Amino acid sequence: MFNQNRVLRRVAAVASISLVAGCGVLSSSSAGAGGPIVVGTTSAPSTLDPAGSWDGSWELFRNIYQTLLAYPDGATAPQPDAAKSCAFTDSGSRTYRCELRSGLKFSDGDTLDARAVKYSIDRIRTINAPSGPAGLLGSLDRVQVVGDREVVFHLDKADATFPFVLATPAMSIVDPDDYPATSLRKDESAHGSGPYTLKSYEGGKQAELVRNDSYQGFADRRNDAVTIRYFHDSATMVEALRSRAIDVTYRGLAASDIIALQSYNSSDLQLIDGAGIDINYLVFNPKAPWARIPAVRKAVAQVVNRPAIAFTVYQGTVDPLYSMVPAGLTGHTAGYFDTYGDPSTSKARQILADAGITQRVPLTLWYTTDRYGSETAREFRELKRQLDGSGLFTITLKSRPWKTYVVGYQRGEYPVFGRGWFPDFPDPDNFIAPFVGDHNILGTPYPSPVITGKLLPESRAESNRGEVVVDFEKAQQILVDDARLIPLWQGRQYIAASDDISGGEQALDPSTIMMMWDLHRKTSW
Repeated sequence: MFNQNRVLRRVAAVASISLVAGCGVLSSSSAGAGGPIVVGTTSAPSTLDPAGSWDGSWELFRNIYQTLLAYPDGATAPQPDAAKSCAFTDSGSRTYRCELRSGLKFSDGDTLDARAVKYSIDRIRTINAPSGPAGLLGSLDRVQVVGDREVVFHLDKADATFPFVLATPAMSIVDPDDYPATSLRKDESAHGSGPYTLKSYEGGKQAELVRNDSYQGFADRRNDAVTIRYFHDSATMVEALRSRAIDVTYRGLAASDIIALQSYNSSDLQLIDGAGIDINYLVFNPKAPWARIPAVRKAVAQVVNRPAIAFTVYQGTVDPLYSMVPAGLTGHTAGYFDTYGDPSTSKARQILADAGITQRVPLTLWYTTDRYGSETAREFRELKRQLDGSGLFTITLKSRPWKTYVVGYQRGEYPVFGRGWFPDFPDPDNFIAPFVGDHNILGTPYPSPVITGKLLPESRAESNRGEVVVDFEKAQQILVDDARLIPLWQGRQYIAASDDISGGEQALDPSTIMMMWDLHRKTSW
């Protein structure tokens, strides 16, 4: 039986866990020894052009491009980076002004001015790439340039979350001379004004970053160079860490590898266990014959055993989640637990019976094979076991690789499907707004007039994000009552590193994007 206190605990603050001393299995060779810090990840960029990416490419963007706002160490709200200052100039959160630092330059020496900022934002909307971030600019009416260093964003509705949008790597500032206004850049090079210059890039394999001497911003670089190596699986990446081919691993560690690292008998490795706000959830298609029925969705919600998924499949490396807004963010509730309590077949049977459903309900659950980690297939087998075992459902599992999986759910082909969400910015708005409305990221219309017409607009008009708790509590309860989206678990962030590496605890910004400049080698013991 699972410990309920553990199930409902708040996500832990970042803590470093050093692995105990042991038999010294590691190779004596080192990825570092004074050279670049080598970081391994399974999250390779899909493009080097910020206008074409709303995905894990942001990890690289954060380090080679610059945004007006970003997150200095320890900050939980956006602070100026390329900007000298930014603020709303009206009481209605509809006019946002930024003044740039003086003397900004791109890594190739070209001037970064207000015109470049406007160009960068405008081209995102002009190109409107299918996989691009134009959807983040839904409240933007126009961008105005005033002189060389002032940019004014005019919004068509109140939106206190707009500074968070500007702080996403999607809003990276690009050089107008190097990036076409109406199409994406196709080559494997990039010119930004961030802490590092992209020295070389080999798609899907490696990116070499070196210090950008022209950079002006808050980043206090603790190293001169970083090499990022891209791996296809966790096991190969961990083996590279153990053999000292890399110094640090991030993004993509499998649960089994995390557990193995925690028990690994070596004083040469450290594992940093940090809070995360990525979530995993089920989506029900309102056009599918059975998934469209509220009683069916609620019965699934009543049967699903989140602790079994978190602690059996993921071995305690994720936390059960009872709301689409994760623990640690303003207004988080445990709505699904409050409404449904512990998993109960008898309660689920009654829900179906009250709707006149007495036969086993056939449902097909879809998942992707190569997006959210090697445990995904096991997770869905566990869901099938739970739902079939209730005697109320007959579950069929199907899967596809991510590229074709996306096309399928956007076309509405799947009755029920799994998704994950890495937030654009650390605000509860970003865990509700993307999923509701006639046009959302899921490809399945979710009209919710109270959320989209009242609660979100009211919350976006409030610049003090601590004052939006009631709005988001109401929104979360609506999601629970509809059961169109069923949250399953909340991730944690793990960084494994050689014992001579410091800075891992500070290297993640509030959106859990790695700031490579915080990593450095220890100089004394």
